[in-house]
Amino acid sequence: MMRVLAPLALSLCTAMALPPSALAKPGTQASAETAIRAAVAAPSRTPANRLRDPYRHPIETLRFFGVTPQQTVAEFLPGGGWYFEILAPLLRDHGTYIGLQPPGPATTALQNRVAADPALYGTARIAPWPTGDAVAPGSVDTVLTFRNIHNLVMNGTEEAAFATFYAMLKPGGTLGIVDHRLPEDRPDALQKTSGYLKPSFVRALAEKAGFVFVGSSEINANPKDSTDWPDGVWTLPPTLRKGEVDRAKYLAIGESDRMTLKFRKPRK
Repeated sequence: MMRVLAPLALSLCTAMALPPSALAKPGTQASAETAIRAAVAAPSRTPANRLRDPYRHPIETLRFFGVTPQQTVAEFLPGGGWYFEILAPLLRDHGTYIGLQPPGPATTALQNRVAADPALYGTARIAPWPTGDAVAPGSVDTVLTFRNIHNLVMNGTEEAAFATFYAMLKPGGTLGIVDHRLPEDRPDALQKTSGYLKPSFVRALAEKAGFVFVGSSEINANPKDSTDWPDGVWTLPPTLRKGEVDRAKYLAIGESDRMTLKFRKPRK
């Protein structure tokens, strides 16, 4: 006897077979939400990366930044590819993913992943940083960077980087930043050594480059993080710089307290 699937079951089976960018009518808020959820739930993601979801809240974060499957999105310093695994498939059919990263082993690894699975990653590309002419001015809808601004501050290249973000964005484009948050009453000097930054400092950097502040979110806040660790933010997971010393304590705290800031490039 032929088994007939109930309409709901059939719909679920069909949805599971579709790519993240094709699960709802394109161009709507509902379609973006559905596609982001599908990309985060995709079995193609690395199991170890999935374990970080409770700390990094990718669905809520991408929703806050207004990411949709139709955009051109540039991610500054994707590193090992935590957000790449979500964004590249999300943008595969109707948008474009660009990872901005200096040459090195991590960049080569991401390039190899794209080449090995074009059905999953489509035309995603890893462009060099500094970009030079690799990304045309005014060609990107959204620039995202996760836990990287503190690295720019530590090596003194933050102003040049923000100027580049501004140049590559279309008028009206979005800059989304997540980074480790230093309380405003702590000494400024800690921003050069601890891995934590004051939200006011990051906002000033963006506004100096020409961005307009849109808003902030507590999506990635962690009140358990006191931000005063002996080895800076790297004391906490996932780095756990102190190794087995107080490991259970730091795992119980979780990842750092983070600011989530959204900026806009003004329309001319």
